[in-house]
Amino acid sequence: MPGYIGYLIWFLGAALEVSVVVCALAKRSFRRYLCLNLYMLFSFLLSVGRFYMHHQYGLRSSQYKYFYYSSDALLTIFLYLALITLYLHVFDEMKVEKYVRLAAIILLAGTALFSYGVVEQSSHKMLTGFVYELSQNLYFVGLVLTYVLWGAILKLRESRTQLIQLVLSLGVYFSALAANFALENMFPNLQFFTYIVPVFGCLLPLAWAYAFLRLAPDARMATARLAVVPR
Repeated sequence: MPGYIGYLIWFLGAALEVSVVVCALAKRSFRRYLCLNLYMLFSFLLSVGRFYMHHQYGLRSSQYKYFYYSSDALLTIFLYLALITLYLHVFDEMKVEKYVRLAAIILLAGTALFSYGVVEQSSHKMLTGFVYELSQNLYFVGLVLTYVLWGAILKLRESRTQLIQLVLSLGVYFSALAANFALENMFPNLQFFTYIVPVFGCLLPLAWAYAFLRLAPDARMATARLAVVPR
């Protein structure tokens, strides 16, 4: 992501990631959504690490590429775990925490095995191929799980505004990244996609920071507003 625009997006994303943690601490929501805040903190640290690797070795160096793809896979796993904690919040009154955790572990392991099977024949690019495939598949799994969770929110008439904001923004983020992966595979030579993922990476912490800063954890909205169908 070279150039002044790339650096601007890079620094803006890192600042927004820190702002999520600061807003959560200020509003005493850090422990309530621990995995979400740890994801943002980890994402900020990786942004600093990527900038260091870029400065030291260059954007096209093998060192930067290995660090980028490996850290992206770890970051995607963190985001997946953050999504699972949202499931726990939605189903907290049903006492099914252990089943949700078990299903999450099985699904994560299955996704990793599937990703390994896809790149098994490309041994010369095993590491980068595996982490890229794992990230892509986990984004798709996260997209499906987020829409399933939104369906559960509608079904259970969940009305906590902060929780709804967190789930909706995550759904938009996963949808945008899944669409970007698909378009990037269709048009691999377009440089336009270089900036798309970092821009999406700015929008998610912005939405989460707003949720922590402006929406009270126990504030509720009218449940009828969640399923309004235009006439």
